[in-house]
Amino acid sequence: MISQETKQWAEDIFEKLDYKLGVQAERLGNLIPYVPENGKYVDMGEKDIVWWTNGFWAGTMWQMYHATNKEIYKKTAESNEDRLDEAFDKYTGLHHDVGFMWLHTAVANYRLTGNERSKARGLHAAHLLAGRYNPRGKFIRSWNRDRAGWVIIDSMLNIPLLYWAKETIDDPRFGFVAEDHADKVMNNIVRPDGSVNHIGVFDPYTGEILDTPGGQGFESGSSWSRGQAWAIYGFALSYLHTGKQVYLDTAKKVAHYFIANVAKTDYIPLVDFRAPEEPVQWDTSAGVCAACGFLEIAKHVGEHEKELYITAAVNILKSTEQKYANWNPEEDGIIDYGTGSYHDKDNTEVPIIYTDYYFVEAILRLQESDFLIW
Repeated sequence: MISQETKQWAEDIFEKLDYKLGVQAERLGNLIPYVPENGKYVDMGEKDIVWWTNGFWAGTMWQMYHATNKEIYKKTAESNEDRLDEAFDKYTGLHHDVGFMWLHTAVANYRLTGNERSKARGLHAAHLLAGRYNPRGKFIRSWNRDRAGWVIIDSMLNIPLLYWAKETIDDPRFGFVAEDHADKVMNNIVRPDGSVNHIGVFDPYTGEILDTPGGQGFESGSSWSRGQAWAIYGFALSYLHTGKQVYLDTAKKVAHYFIANVAKTDYIPLVDFRAPEEPVQWDTSAGVCAACGFLEIAKHVGEHEKELYITAAVNILKSTEQKYANWNPEEDGIIDYGTGSYHDKDNTEVPIIYTDYYFVEAILRLQESDFLIW
C-alpha cells in the first residue's frame, strides 16, 4: 500500500506541477515541445512533425486534465493532436513510434472524451503499426531505411496501441501482432540476468537473431538504463492487457536488475549500468519511466510483494525531485538531467519532454488519480 506520508508528498508535488504546467500551457499555445533551448522550448512541429516524442506534451496535458478538469490542459492537448494530422499526411519518416505519438494524443482524447475523430486517428496509427509486422520473423520492424530486421526495446511501449485497437474494435489481429512481437523481444532482447539489449537485429526472412548492437547504450552487451525502463513498463503493460504471466515475470526480472543498480547511485540511474566509471552520466528519464513500471507491477503482485516495487518507485521520484526539479515557471521543462543516449553530444543531462511526462504520471499514480494512457 502507498503510505499516507507518500500520498501527502505526492500531493505537495502535484500542486507545484499544476502551477508550472499551467503557466507553460498558457505560454506555449499549440507548440510541440521537446528539449528547451536557452530555457525555452522550440516547436518540434515546425522542425520535425514526425519526431517520435511529439505526443508526450499532449499526454502530460491529458493526465493533468483528468486530474484537475482544467480546460487549458484539454485545449492544449487537442491543439497538439490536430497538428499531428500533418504527420499522417507526410507519412515518410513515421515508424514504430506511432504508438508514442498517438497513444498520448488521439487515444487519450478518445478514452477521456469519446471523440470519434480521435478514435479514427488512433485506429489509423494502429493500422500503420500493425502494417510493420513481419509474419516470417514474428516481429514489428522498428526503424526505416535499410533496417528491415531491426527491433528496439522501446517498441514495448508502442505495442499498447495495438492492444487498445484490439479492444476498441474487437479485432484479435492486433493482439496477435502485439503478442508475437512481445514474445520475440522477451526471448531475444531480454537477457537471462534481467538486463536488456537496446537492439536486436533479426533475419527478416527467417526471424533468426543475427546481432545485438549497442544502440543508445555504451556498447553491445552493455545495459542502457532507459532501455531497461522501457522493458519494465512495457512488459508490465503487456501483462495488464493479456494476463500472460510470463510477461509479468519478465517485467519483474528486469525490475529487480534495475533496482539493484539504481540503489548504488542514490536512486538516480546512470545512462548505462555497464559503462566505464568515467565519464559519469545520468539519465533521470530512465528512473521516472521505471518508477511508472514499478507502480504498475505493484498492482499485479501479492500483498507482501508490493512494497519492494512501491518503495523503489518512491525512492526514485523523491531523489529525482530533490536533485533535479526546476520549479521556476519562467523556464521550460521540470526535470533536468535527462539524456537521450550514452554517446549523444547534444541532449546529455538536459530537460527532455518525456522525462516530465513520466514524472507527472508517476506522481499521479501515487495519488491514485492517473488514467491509463497505455
